[in-house]
Amino acid sequence: MPIAWATAWRTWQTTRRAYPWTYAVGTVLPAALTIALAHLGFRFIGGGAVGDDFATGSGTTAYLAYIVVGATAFQFCVRLILWSAKALITEQRQGTLGALLIAPAGRLPYLLGFTAFAVLSSLLEFLTLGLVVAALGITVPVSSVPGALLGGLALIGAVFALSVGLGGLMIAAGEAHISQNTVFIVLGLVGGFTFPRDYLPEPVQWFAELLPTTSAMDVLHGSFTGGHSLPELLPRLAVSAALTSAYLLLGLACLPRAEARAVERTY
Repeated sequence: MPIAWATAWRTWQTTRRAYPWTYAVGTVLPAALTIALAHLGFRFIGGGAVGDDFATGSGTTAYLAYIVVGATAFQFCVRLILWSAKALITEQRQGTLGALLIAPAGRLPYLLGFTAFAVLSSLLEFLTLGLVVAALGITVPVSSVPGALLGGLALIGAVFALSVGLGGLMIAAGEAHISQNTVFIVLGLVGGFTFPRDYLPEPVQWFAELLPTTSAMDVLHGSFTGGHSLPELLPRLAVSAALTSAYLLLGLACLPRAEARAVERTY
């Protein structure tokens, strides 16, 4: 806990002097545009109705609310990955990775502290989306408040677990953009954020089940627009927790070798 708190405080002190507004705008604005374009398409092209295939796959006819939840969650994932997964490669670029590696501090609490700050700052940034949703007159129902809270925590945990392994890959390869953008594309296409996974080929649907974010999004959609109660959401929460644990353990196991590779390449 002291390491996590110190990391979060240090990140705040450095960030407040040079806040990355381009990252903030670059993730919040696409979510706002997605919601606005979905509103225009739904009202003026779709005639305010959804097809039976969408209603069957998503479990709701509240298309705009479904898009609000999905677009917000996806861009939140992007924002969190840009913070958490790039923590180590940022240290590498600043020339402080070597000092971090020899410091008497565990890597997990360091990453947890960095991610805690990222979650808080990202939540504040994404509150601005509420203005867009309110301006468009979109209402988002909530069928299970505990389910929504647990789904949000599950999504944060899932993204953190993915970020640990992705961060190791970044410092081992010495690059970030190809790695992170590949993850963004895969998550956006198969994760069930803004459209039902039933639209995807069956092999891709099975692949999506291997990602912890997929089951976390099922919980979020179910607790908002799906009309599910908490007991109905527990199986998907359990799947997300199991996959998150597996990804986290795998990432932590591979991280020392990635750090060694980064040091070998640098020195």
